[in-house]
Amino acid sequence: MMDVYSKARDNSITVNRVLGKIEGSKPGSTVVFFGGIHGNETSGVFALKDVLETIDPLKVKGTVYGISGNLKALQLNQRYADEDLNRLWTKERIEAIKKKTALKDDEAELLEILGILNTILETEKPPFYFIDLHTTSSKTLPFITINDALINRKFAKQFPVPIVLGIEEYLNGPLLSYINKLGYVSLGFESGQHEDLSAITNNIAFIYLALVFSGVLKIDHITNFLDHCKELQTQAANMADVFEVIYLHKIQSNETFTMINGFKSFQAINKGIPIAISNRRELKARYNGRIFMPLYQTKGSEGFFIIRRIKPFYLKLSTLLRRTKFDNLLVALPGVSWLNKTEGILQVNLRVAKFFAKSFFHLLGYRNKQITKTHLRLNNRERVAKTSMYKKEPWY
Repeated sequence: MMDVYSKARDNSITVNRVLGKIEGSKPGSTVVFFGGIHGNETSGVFALKDVLETIDPLKVKGTVYGISGNLKALQLNQRYADEDLNRLWTKERIEAIKKKTALKDDEAELLEILGILNTILETEKPPFYFIDLHTTSSKTLPFITINDALINRKFAKQFPVPIVLGIEEYLNGPLLSYINKLGYVSLGFESGQHEDLSAITNNIAFIYLALVFSGVLKIDHITNFLDHCKELQTQAANMADVFEVIYLHKIQSNETFTMINGFKSFQAINKGIPIAISNRRELKARYNGRIFMPLYQTKGSEGFFIIRRIKPFYLKLSTLLRRTKFDNLLVALPGVSWLNKTEGILQVNLRVAKFFAKSFFHLLGYRNKQITKTHLRLNNRERVAKTSMYKKEPWY
């Protein structure tokens, strides 16, 4: 047990790794919430404690978990202790950590959370939903981030907030990418700025909506359900579009980086405007679009993203192409072959990769990439998605 302090509420609460577990009186979905994967993002932890204390198990269909993320970092109220816990979740890194005899604090946190995750998957009943609650260092509208699988899109579209696709293409090792590779519905919710009181209230509203949309609770079991919907809609400025990441400024180890003050997520920007200072020189926007998650804290290696709205036509087209498994035809193209068809991993020879438009692969769900000396490797979430698990869900 340890105390976690919220500057927004100016009080502390005592938490364990498992913030709460509610076993319903009837069978149903298993919904798992994570809060505080980053230790300076306490709003999710406070919101989960609030909500879990209000739920009557007799009204629950299924099981609900609230899991604390990086306990050590939460106690310190900083993003991480030694290394970002939300960048360690790759198979290779996990296997390496398991073999170590002396663990860093964040590595020990990972193994403990992984053990709980595996136990849940082994002992609880499907369908499974995993939701990671976050906040940002800049002012922002509340929004959802997802790995680009159709089951994630469908579930996320129920919420009255913007959705951002493709962040997995730019980040390596987030917890939700690890879970999504296992095939389950998983989404991140960014509720607001770290120290804003609205970040807690937005998280509370989102948790209640998620419990209803996953079928765990009925609408009439939640007091003021429509008020929660309206609150999120208002906080999101009535924006519920789908965006994709088109650029990330990755901060290098030898770089001195400072965001120019005043930017907030989803703010429209034009190509060429100054955004940040890097090694005493202005960094200017490379694209027209919207600024996304500008970094206004000392820890973190993602300086800022640029996002762009996806037109509904292309969302519908990508759904059609994926359902017909159009990507089976890709290997007929020169320089394209399967590295692992079961896991949906394509490899494209670098000599021919430059002739393929990035947006073409995005339509088919290939976003995450690795570059070797000879090939570009692309991962597809549809190939591993446990779609059949969710087909009977009302939202599907």
